[in-house]
Amino acid sequence: MHGLDAVAALAGLIPVAHGVDERIDWDEVEAAWGTRFPSDYVRFMEVYGSGVISDGISVLLPALRAEGYPYRDGPGLRDETENARETWEMCRDDADFDVDPESIVAWAVTSGADIYCWVTTDADPDRWPVLVCGRHTNPEMQLHPLGMAAFLNGLLGDPEFRKNKISVVLSDEVSFVNWRNRKRVSSGGPA
Repeated sequence: MHGLDAVAALAGLIPVAHGVDERIDWDEVEAAWGTRFPSDYVRFMEVYGSGVISDGISVLLPALRAEGYPYRDGPGLRDETENARETWEMCRDDADFDVDPESIVAWAVTSGADIYCWVTTDADPDRWPVLVCGRHTNPEMQLHPLGMAAFLNGLLGDPEFRKNKISVVLSDEVSFVNWRNRKRVSSGGPA
């Protein structure tokens, strides 16, 4: 299961009620990053947007700016990408594969300090594998030949797949809250 099919399958696991279309200017984002983004990530941003899955996985916003986004210096994609590249440099000797650190782009973080990334070496973003930079995973560095949505489907829907790919315990009941809704609720505004 890949791409848009994997995002459609996520709807069976992640309620869309708290999702918000981020209305991202993809031309602007892709110009800033010098690449297109995977179709499943683009679709995820249209259906759910950036937010937190089951209080454990934060999917990052790719936009260059967003009023009120919780990252001080703009969306966390760039900050977490730098963190992932530094983590790779520190832990690469223990990995049984090699990755050019410049090809690493983060798309999510966990409350357990894991960083989920793409390895962007393929010209087709829909074929970028997921790199796990784990905090307490075994091994710490893992490469999975899955797209973002297929990887999330595994994490959320398959307890066997989840083992050693995340450093936190996720609730059996999957939830999602977009960052805008979460901010509104935490500031006392209407949900």
